Amino acid sequence: MQFIPNEQGFFEIRLESIGGQGAYSAGQMLAEVGVSGSALHAICFADYGSEKKGAPVKTFIRFASNTMTIRNYSPVEFPQVVVVFHEQLFMTQPVTNGLDPEGILIVNTPKTPQQIKDEFNPDVKTIVTVDGISIAMGYKTKSNTAVLGAIFKVLEFLNPEYIEKSIEKMFGYKYPHLVGPNIDTFKDGMSQAQIAEFEVSTTQSRQTIETPFGYETQLLGGVIEGANSFKKNLSASREGYLPEWIESKCIHCSNCDNVCPDYCFVWEEGTDARGREAMFLKGIDYNYCKGCLKCVQVCPTSALVDMVETQGYAEAHRFEKSFPYLGGKK
Repeated sequence: MQFIPNEQGFFEIRLESIGGQGAYSAGQMLAEVGVSGSALHAICFADYGSEKKGAPVKTFIRFASNTMTIRNYSPVEFPQVVVVFHEQLFMTQPVTNGLDPEGILIVNTPKTPQQIKDEFNPDVKTIVTVDGISIAMGYKTKSNTAVLGAIFKVLEFLNPEYIEKSIEKMFGYKYPHLVGPNIDTFKDGMSQAQIAEFEVSTTQSRQTIETPFGYETQLLGGVIEGANSFKKNLSASREGYLPEWIESKCIHCSNCDNVCPDYCFVWEEGTDARGREAMFLKGIDYNYCKGCLKCVQVCPTSALVDMVETQGYAEAHRFEKSFPYLGGKK
């Protein structure tokens, strides 16, 4: 895609991610390369709530010609490009909200563009996919630089030769050992990105979704369920690994539960071999697991081991937490 400004004179990109995936760092490098390598003006800023891993983060990048001063710092509502850093975000966030039907959707996923089209049916002309997590696991980096490679592959007005300097500036001072692996991650992301074009609806304009009711606009007597994360799916926080529970080795010591930051482990009351009441581990609710693997480190019997996450494993082996009082039910 060439540099084609919108009616305001901007080329706008929105990065949809969650905290810890490095989307804001990727946005900073993207804007920097636009300025230094393409002689454009650019700004990058983010919108997030609580600054922690797992919280939704939107990063906005605006490009303009070097004859135009950018004074607009409002969120990007109608982007030409949307980048989704984990396909799980389709389930929890309106990631394609406002996307230009003639624009580009980039998704960090092992799936093909056709599979993304079939599963989520985004009304956009160009879909790009890249398996950034697998690439990053090979180099022991984060997937954000692999996703950057996919962005540079489709945005022809950005010069990829300048990305090495930007990566060196980002990592060189504190983490010089990560400069080379991140450059290789970027190159693999650029070469392995898959691109496909689809027909878009001729009658439908940019997709917009109504904002949910908030504390000021809720109906009389309404209850806001999203005040915490007890119902949220945090699977998008994982970066390729998750813990596997081997029941036959477990001694139900609860070390894992003590270190787990998100209370992923599901326990039930029972009776031990001596007839005493005790709590027994029944499984892991992977919807809450961010893949930190702290439980693996403290398990004394190797009943918890780290494994590379495969498609569908978490859903098939999830032991769902029970909320009997949800919705007023007893």
